[in-house]
Amino acid sequence: MEEDVKKTTMKIEGEVVVMKKNLLDFKDVMASLLDRVHELFGRRVSLHLISSHQPDPANEKRGRLGKAAHLEKWVTKLKTSVTAEETAFRVTFDWDESMGPPAAFVIKNHHHSQFYLKSLTLRGFPGGEGGPIHFVCNSWIYPSHRYRSDRVFFSNKAYLPSETPELIKELREEELQNLRGNEKEGEFKEWDRVYDYAYYNDLGAPDKGPDSARPVLGGSPELPYPRRGKTGRKPTKSDPKSESRLALLNLNIYVPRDERFSHVKFSDFLAYALKSVTQVLVPEIASMFFTSMTVVLSSPNGHTISKLRDVIPWEMFRELVRNDGERFLNRSAWRTDEEFAREMLAGLNPVVISRLQEFPPKSNLDSAKYGNQHSSIREEHIEPNMNGLNVLEALEQNKLYILDHHDALMPYLTRINSTNTKTYATRTLLLLQEDGTLKPLAIELSLPHAQGESHGSVSKVFTPAEKGVEGSVWQLAKAYAAVNDSGYHQLISHWLQTHAVIEPFIIASNRQLSVVHPIHKLLHPHFRDTMNINALARHILINSDGVLERTVFPSRYAMEMSSSIYKNWVFTDQALPKDLLKRGVAVEDPKSDNGVKLLIDDYPFAVDGLEIWSAIKTWVTEYCTFYYKNDKTVQTDTEIQSWWTELRTKGHGDKQHESWWPSMQTRDDLIETCTIIIWIASALHAAVNFGQYPYAGFLPNRPTVSRRFMPEPGTDEYAELAEDADVAFLKTITPQLQTLLGISIIEILSMHSTDEIYLGQRDSPNWTADDEPLEAFKRFGKELELIENNIIRRNNDKRFKNRTGPVNIPYTLLYPNTSDYTREGGLTGKGIPNSVSI
Repeated sequence: MEEDVKKTTMKIEGEVVVMKKNLLDFKDVMASLLDRVHELFGRRVSLHLISSHQPDPANEKRGRLGKAAHLEKWVTKLKTSVTAEETAFRVTFDWDESMGPPAAFVIKNHHHSQFYLKSLTLRGFPGGEGGPIHFVCNSWIYPSHRYRSDRVFFSNKAYLPSETPELIKELREEELQNLRGNEKEGEFKEWDRVYDYAYYNDLGAPDKGPDSARPVLGGSPELPYPRRGKTGRKPTKSDPKSESRLALLNLNIYVPRDERFSHVKFSDFLAYALKSVTQVLVPEIASMFFTSMTVVLSSPNGHTISKLRDVIPWEMFRELVRNDGERFLNRSAWRTDEEFAREMLAGLNPVVISRLQEFPPKSNLDSAKYGNQHSSIREEHIEPNMNGLNVLEALEQNKLYILDHHDALMPYLTRINSTNTKTYATRTLLLLQEDGTLKPLAIELSLPHAQGESHGSVSKVFTPAEKGVEGSVWQLAKAYAAVNDSGYHQLISHWLQTHAVIEPFIIASNRQLSVVHPIHKLLHPHFRDTMNINALARHILINSDGVLERTVFPSRYAMEMSSSIYKNWVFTDQALPKDLLKRGVAVEDPKSDNGVKLLIDDYPFAVDGLEIWSAIKTWVTEYCTFYYKNDKTVQTDTEIQSWWTELRTKGHGDKQHESWWPSMQTRDDLIETCTIIIWIASALHAAVNFGQYPYAGFLPNRPTVSRRFMPEPGTDEYAELAEDADVAFLKTITPQLQTLLGISIIEILSMHSTDEIYLGQRDSPNWTADDEPLEAFKRFGKELELIENNIIRRNNDKRFKNRTGPVNIPYTLLYPNTSDYTREGGLTGKGIPNSVSI
């Protein structure tokens, strides 16, 4: 009998890769010392493999546990380091061969402190087809007494719920229950692994007084909003519906530990923040910045430019202030109408412009509440600049376009203008010319009627002019339009439509899709760091008196305004082809790969974006087709159905009754849904985020606030405008401290971290054990590299004037950067990270 046991018992060699605590944590030295003491006293890190063939005698629904194995030589760490931060340890398992290949393992940390478990690899395992068995973990392991149940990790084999090996089904469900938290109450601790939902009720600080209070977003028809991650913090004393906030310098906001930034990312984030915000804290820089800007607007010189080099984005400024011996005012690229219009197609916010389909433009606001809000722009305003066309001809030829912020802003304009902001709701009309560029025709500036909103709007129309006070007035009109667009970009295009809407998908996926579910494996890279950056945003950016309220024109009404826009958000319209059709900038074309044809051929965001969209959809189609052979497989997937139900009824609960949600009854539903999620998290976010520093770092190009209204003839302000247009311009746009604070923030937001993982890349080559999906992912990467070449080629093609424009900066915001593994990071102006990570 003993000989039989010897024959079936074998030694299995494994390698465990771990990383100790955050390098920025100064307590780590003491923690490491205590861990060594624990190790010497036999309190070690143990691992038990779980059989996929033999049931546990104590619970026949689970696989049998193997004997405990321990990480070897923890104290001396004799194993060579994988990287500067990671260490590989040997581990040897005694394993009964009859138990078959392990499907999972349990790990118990009996040390004093936590560590990051990256992976376990078992080599030369019989039954493993001669290759290694990989367990990709990527999780923080706290001391075992912190957990109510064991930490379990599964091999990298993907299983639909119905195909899961019987002996790990219960473990699969138990792990999901742990992540749901079972309605856990009280404030969550850093070792809690709970994903749950909450309203945006933590933006205000009502205990400080009514001026710091903010309405709860989400949970009501009046103020709907996507849900955020729950923290469990206590309510405020003065308002039980509002959640208390941490001290400003306390960045330890709860998100599940595995959603926190890596130490590399956090190091980068703090370093970038320190570098940027330091500029705000040095008064000399602030004074120099605005003094120099005033000078350079009128007459640049080498001394001034050398000073400016240190405080604003020089790469952009070098192009904007090309000094060829003539006055900057006459040669500044950012002031040209062509650049103003081009940035609607290839700038920071290229997702709003639409085709004008009726003239004059009409409002969709409720006339019973807001009166007549239709446009006052008429043919006589625009036809003199329409290159010989009349309005009817231009409409028929799809030549008229509009940047329309009127309806979004008008309901809030009275309140916004009660603050230090003085601004308008704007409409900008443009003509598509034969060379593919857009030509501004008119800008309408509207205010609510002085007798009340129900009396409609009062509007003025401004048309292009180059010289004299008329030219200065036109520059101010463009500035007011840019202020509208800057605020809409930051609040809606960027925050709401990428950061906020994607967080419920992250929560639902972790609560309802097991880590071994193929759709979890597909989507998980696109959720990296999002909950953490959103928590930081609630803490310092979008909160009451936060950076956004201080630097963007809607001020204290910013988030409330974004809630009103969310009322019109439609998930299925986030698909790029549908978005382009909805805005009228494309028409249906069955012959096209994406089913659409652009009406503006040289629309860099759309041209590059459609190629990216197509590549993502092809990848998702190939991946989903491998696991889902037909529609019934989707219908009977219990986890997918629970995921989709919870996403609609809880995550985006204020929109649960909308008819446009996919039914999730077909494979096509699943493919389209996953494609949209990946598109939003990767390419859409990249397009509206990483251009902030290049395009908005020079504030006259993208002012975020206007401090006074358009000067009226006969006033002192009008006389000042006529005498010194540049001084008047700077007095109108964002003030000094706000400018520096805003530039500091957008510099941070535009940085790629040095651990960035781009679209078409994964953090581990062993993310799945299935060969066909691995091959499909390789094809996806190759397609993205081809798109990189296409973008370079188009940027070098002089026929496409919108690719570089007067500022001569190539459009690279949708350059995937899949081919780049240098991990250099920084201000590159290109690259599509997998996720909304900054």
